Amino acid sequence: MSEGTAVRVDPANEQMLNAWNGDEGTLWTRRAQRINDGVAAYRETFLGAAAIESSDRVLDVGCGAGQTTRDAARLAFDGSALGVDLSAEMLGLARRVAEAEGVLNATFEQADAQIHPFPEAGFDVVISRHGAMFFGTPLAAFANLARATRPGGRLVLLTWQPLRLNEWISTFRTIFAAGREVPASNLALSDPLETEGLLTSAGYTEVRSTEVNRPMYFGQDVDDAAEFIVEQHGGRLNDLDEATRAKAIEALRADLAEHQTGRGVFYDSAAWLIEARRP
Repeated sequence: MSEGTAVRVDPANEQMLNAWNGDEGTLWTRRAQRINDGVAAYRETFLGAAAIESSDRVLDVGCGAGQTTRDAARLAFDGSALGVDLSAEMLGLARRVAEAEGVLNATFEQADAQIHPFPEAGFDVVISRHGAMFFGTPLAAFANLARATRPGGRLVLLTWQPLRLNEWISTFRTIFAAGREVPASNLALSDPLETEGLLTSAGYTEVRSTEVNRPMYFGQDVDDAAEFIVEQHGGRLNDLDEATRAKAIEALRADLAEHQTGRGVFYDSAAWLIEARRP
């Protein structure tokens, strides 16, 4: 599907379409390299678990600007990698970079993976780096992905562990609450037992969740990291007075300074590496 063409989505995913095909997608396109750098410490572990072979057909769900799709395509050099996402803007960048880098077996399509008519048993490996946590109806989405996975094929996801175990999320949520109550929130796929039940019900077996803890990179110094984080989260301060906003930014900069290292600003993070198989 080309840029600018309307994409059909499940009504449960309309809000996600509006965000990722709108301002959120524009931000992530502009900051694609920083976002990739942020989770770079997970890259080797994620690709290792995917165990992509040279002739594999790979589906990358929520591919964003396409780094993981290109990584998969390079490993499946006699096969192919298809990246799908709701953001036309990010997919446009993904196509341009793949072409510039000569990764010709990587293709990209704007699609709602929850309902998209993927070819049945059309993929050997389905992967998603933090992209499978946003489905409006997860069971329907994973059932659709299971249908698209060949018998014996693999599913490999990287998702976040609960908020309390992710220093970066909990810290920024508290700072940008600026004294207000921090809203309760649960991250999808952050409970291994619930995830196992979900994926088993969707048609996968041998579900396994492995703890992976890596430092996340936010910038080369306090100024650089603060600009990036405020760009992402600063909208939460818009309804506050100028003094309160300034105080929150000051608190952010102070916290960033405490996380400054010789290699940049890093926060602890905790993810699940989720693996499953299609019987």
